[in-house]
Amino acid sequence: MPDTAPIAFPGDPAYDAATGVFNLVAPARPAAALTATSFADVRAAISYASARGQGVRVHTTGHSAGAATSMTGAVLIRPLLSGGVEIDPDRRLARIPAGTPWSAVVQAAAAHGLAAPHGTSGTVGAIGYLLRGGVSLYGRKLGLAANHIGAVELITADGHVRRVNAAEDPELFWAVRGGGGGFGVVTAVEIELFPVTDLVAGASFWSWAHAEAVVGAWYDWTLHAPDEVSTSLRVMNLPDLPEIPPMLKGGPVVCVAGVALAAVCASDLLGPLRKIGEPVLDTWQDCGPELIPDVHMDPDEPGTFIGDHLLLAEPGREGIAAFLRMTGEGSGSPLIAAELRQLGGRMAVADPAGGVLNHLDARLAYMGAGVPELRGTPEEIIEHCDKVRAALSPWDTGRTAPGFVKGLDRPRGHLSEADVRAVERVRVRVDPDGLFRGDAMPETVIVR
Repeated sequence: MPDTAPIAFPGDPAYDAATGVFNLVAPARPAAALTATSFADVRAAISYASARGQGVRVHTTGHSAGAATSMTGAVLIRPLLSGGVEIDPDRRLARIPAGTPWSAVVQAAAAHGLAAPHGTSGTVGAIGYLLRGGVSLYGRKLGLAANHIGAVELITADGHVRRVNAAEDPELFWAVRGGGGGFGVVTAVEIELFPVTDLVAGASFWSWAHAEAVVGAWYDWTLHAPDEVSTSLRVMNLPDLPEIPPMLKGGPVVCVAGVALAAVCASDLLGPLRKIGEPVLDTWQDCGPELIPDVHMDPDEPGTFIGDHLLLAEPGREGIAAFLRMTGEGSGSPLIAAELRQLGGRMAVADPAGGVLNHLDARLAYMGAGVPELRGTPEEIIEHCDKVRAALSPWDTGRTAPGFVKGLDRPRGHLSEADVRAVERVRVRVDPDGLFRGDAMPETVIVR
């Protein structure tokens, strides 16, 4: 492979562009970096690193920067492949080139009345999300997002372009879906899409006076909720910023947000909640799939996010009370948002055609995030995260579920020892010299 990559170094604007991350708490500082817009760029960067005995690392949007290990001495490739999202409406498939954010996929699919298994933020890179599991906003009905990958295209350490699927190198196809990375540079994935005709989504916010009743009613509903609905419960202590609606400032509010694939299911959830008290803001509405990435109102600009996350077994009312006690009014919490994300449904069912990570044994995902520029110091946020973790520890499954809350990532794998060994054998086969070894990490489930 020729060594002609447009490599950039610290101090070069091209280096800054390639190393930029969404979460500024974990800046990327490799020895060299480039934005790869072609297969030739990727191959040349691999050749450059190999000739100098440097490892190769890969990232796109940098949302998961806090989960990455140090890039010191490595060459970072930021894939931004041309071509755009390709939709095959008849087969209900999308081909997504590396570097594409979910917003582009959602818009392209929605033009054909189709939806994709994306998360809560349109700015997240689609491929990283898919390969790390992916708790979709449609996940309770569809299962983990990774189970909807039909093919993966990647360039391995030898410079070869490989397209793997259930028929072509099924072992690599199995390992790359949830195996933790480190197999090469993924240049595109092909995913299944699905039709939507009766979509209801939004978020309702209540003042803290109604919090205990709303949270209790929501939790009781989750125990028997239909798979057609995926929701989250958030306690929000929002700062006094111009872009935040005034009714959401001045103290904690509780929010129920989500997506329903059937209007009647949304009514069954929201009707009893609205009878508890009138929401101060209510955005639930009939909508098309193109609006779903905005439902959760995740930040769309880079920032410094410090937080923690847990996968929880059934917490019961005792666990829910502990969550409110540590995050709500009177808790002294510096967290901007503390969330319980509903899991279960198809996400709890192993998919025999899925990859190495194909389901989750958990009922809820907890995520809490603080922003030092807005409330609390980094030390205060970390200290409170530890207190929340201790309070929820009786229901902690011991697994990892990163969202956008980086900075306290504590990777703990989901896979069995046998699966870990099998994945490692695949890594050695496709990268015998360990060029991508530093890019591998314990498998995680992206929930944002």
